[in-house]
Amino acid sequence: MTTDRQFSSLVQVEHLERSYGSLCAVADISFEVHRGEVLGFLGPNGAGKSTTMQVISGNLAPSAGRVFVNGVDILDEPRAAKAELGFLPEQPPLYHDLTVDEYLSYCARIHRIAREHRAGAIARTKERCGLGAVGRRLIGNLSKGYQQRVGLAQAIVHAPAVVILDEPTVGLDPIQIREIRGLIRELGGEHSVILSTHILPEVQAVCDRVLIMHRGRLVFDDTLAEMQQRAQMSWLVVGLRNPPPIAVLSGLDGVTQIEDLGGGRVRLRHAPEGGEFAERLALRAATEGWKLYELSRERRSLEEIFVDITTSDTSTDTSPREEAA
Repeated sequence: MTTDRQFSSLVQVEHLERSYGSLCAVADISFEVHRGEVLGFLGPNGAGKSTTMQVISGNLAPSAGRVFVNGVDILDEPRAAKAELGFLPEQPPLYHDLTVDEYLSYCARIHRIAREHRAGAIARTKERCGLGAVGRRLIGNLSKGYQQRVGLAQAIVHAPAVVILDEPTVGLDPIQIREIRGLIRELGGEHSVILSTHILPEVQAVCDRVLIMHRGRLVFDDTLAEMQQRAQMSWLVVGLRNPPPIAVLSGLDGVTQIEDLGGGRVRLRHAPEGGEFAERLALRAATEGWKLYELSRERRSLEEIFVDITTSDTSTDTSPREEAA
């Protein structure tokens, strides 16, 4: 199946649902992953990330909804869709008693790379993943970092359109992490990459866009820059020399949360759509004689933003969820 989908996005998820009996792990989510994009796939434990990735990779059937990979429906044409995918699970599927060359040759055959193109594909992949000097070494004798490189190599040896990486830097030292992140950024130039990770600095280092799941639902889908801007635009630190009671400030139109910092200073959270909130607050302070001396946007860490998004009351759904997704 070839449609216009493949020209706008390489992965398209439409109204995806997955249940395990009465347990709803994924509830009606839709999103796209565009060509050349690295998507950070985030969420707390039990959010439904692993289930979603298993469905996208074709290892688990959805209860409802559709998944297209490079324009191919993964249910209607699973073999063709999976040929467009490369997958690196958290535990790389390696055979420790094979050499790197033997293993990549085996993977190339699995992916049906023609015999006459196999050696070239393996050579290009080894060079790309920094494996040129270890081709004849047993995988079991390689360091953790090199084994992770071999895992990446098996995921891209057939030049797939989409690469799915599940916790690709777990257990690596800082130097190895930096090297793997460099490879991921490079992959994003030619493929679509879906990166599942619990390491938030990793998202900042390599991702273009962030998707956050919470309790089986999609609660955030935007660029990393927009995610940070959203939080910065909705938090203010206010200093008043003649402050009114906290109840007055918390009752201001648009205020959703307030924290007393002491000394006439408060931290206010207001509705994101309240773009003129700071201006209205300054005018009110002048009118009421509160003697405003500080009014600043608060810069928040990615961790704080993530916690805000996943702990806010964005859903009233109380149906049971899968705990290990």
